[in-house]
Amino acid sequence: MSESETRLEGPDFASGVPVAAIADGAMLLGHVGGEAVLVARRGEELFAIGGVCTHYGAPLSEGLLAGDTVRCPWHHACFSLRSGEALRAPALSAVACWQVEQRDGNVYVRGKVQTPPKHAPSPGPQSIVIVGGGAAGNAAAEMLRREGYSGRITMLSADDSLPCDRPSLSKGYLAGTVTAQSISLRSADFYEQHGIDVKTGARAASIDTSAREVKLTDGSRYRYDTLLLATGAEPVPLEVPGAELPHVHYLRTQADGSALVARARSSHQAVVIGASFIGMEVAASLRARDVEVHVVGREMCPMEQVLGPEVGSFLRGLHEEHGVTFHFRTTPTSIDARGVTLQDGARLEADLVVVGVGVRPAISLAAGAGIATDRGVTVDEYLETSIRGIFAAGDIARWPDPLTGQRIRVEHWVVAERQGQTAARNMLRRRERFDAVPFFWTEQYDFALGYVGHAEQWDNAEIDGQLDARDCTITYRKAGRILSVATIGRDLASLQAEADLEQTIARLRRQQAA
Repeated sequence: MSESETRLEGPDFASGVPVAAIADGAMLLGHVGGEAVLVARRGEELFAIGGVCTHYGAPLSEGLLAGDTVRCPWHHACFSLRSGEALRAPALSAVACWQVEQRDGNVYVRGKVQTPPKHAPSPGPQSIVIVGGGAAGNAAAEMLRREGYSGRITMLSADDSLPCDRPSLSKGYLAGTVTAQSISLRSADFYEQHGIDVKTGARAASIDTSAREVKLTDGSRYRYDTLLLATGAEPVPLEVPGAELPHVHYLRTQADGSALVARARSSHQAVVIGASFIGMEVAASLRARDVEVHVVGREMCPMEQVLGPEVGSFLRGLHEEHGVTFHFRTTPTSIDARGVTLQDGARLEADLVVVGVGVRPAISLAAGAGIATDRGVTVDEYLETSIRGIFAAGDIARWPDPLTGQRIRVEHWVVAERQGQTAARNMLRRRERFDAVPFFWTEQYDFALGYVGHAEQWDNAEIDGQLDARDCTITYRKAGRILSVATIGRDLASLQAEADLEQTIARLRRQQAA
């Protein structure tokens, strides 16, 4: 739902509404001066903030009140009711905060309130270098400024473009429903105004931990007092003859997305290799362009390893309804200019091939600097690496998970952004544990699924509701403990599951401290 669709719903708060119309713990959507406004009540306190999430425009009135915050129903952003501040990703910008008055049993919403900026922390490093211009790196740079950090920030990005909304690359951008301009996270002016020096096309070659310098492949050097590694992950290459042909594409950067969109415009038949989230989203987006799509995968059904066979079978049926043809339990053996040959001997005609067989963390820079790695960069609960003053966040970070007691690494956008935010505060010596519950979402055609938690393995997947009706909750347990929850058509249940897992983590922390 867009802002224009929500902005004039409900009462005009400038004219007043009865206080009794807003129950304790409830929210009411209305408007003031043509803008959507959300009024929430906690006991005798009333709050008024902008009613539309600054991430993708979701109606916050359909979200969850938690303490003095409201959580977005679509992608789990969180805003302060007291200030409108965006407290956690994926929203990076605040919503407006409005003045509230109570008089004669009514509540009135007046003008907007300007919240004072935060003061600079003390002490703090003189210069911070961020290696990586993706979700974690960008979120960290922004959070440093929001926390009042006034020192030098340099972001070294290997990408040729400014940080972009990467989840959109396989969804709206590829489908043609959003433009290249709209997927930029921030403009060049934003970084300039906030004193964030972004170097694009800047590939780091090595780190000198003694001299505290990052050396680039062009020989230039950047000195740091504190360093954040946010190098992300790289697509696993397909190693078969013909994999280097020009019509074979990967999708990771905005440049990858632009090249794929350009090829898709003139393509008629595509083969998508890999039935992961990226593969299935690409398949759906190509079908939106009326491209014939064949999907090749080793598994029995899409995303079976993450969501289980029942959800995977449902997703297979969904895609087949939209004309996608699947080829499972096989792999490609060669690619030529006209198509793909499979291990089982089948021949698939294709003028476009998209490879999505997984990614691997880009950890060579860290390993070369002597930083501890283990299928990722090993960090503690504060996201600090084995070398003091060097932090890691995003797809490369393997951190101690309080739910399972094991180290995990998660390759999801929201996790990377939230880790970047936590790392930023810890670079300012806040000593804040990263205890955020992982969250991701997928959109395929008119279907959406949200997933909170992290279950690499489970022994029970319980479905409450009806998959075919797109109204269900799937709870994944191991040894009786809930590790993750997927929801379809139940946004509020997803938010509540996230909150419940947070409470479980808090309880485990208290037990550890006792």
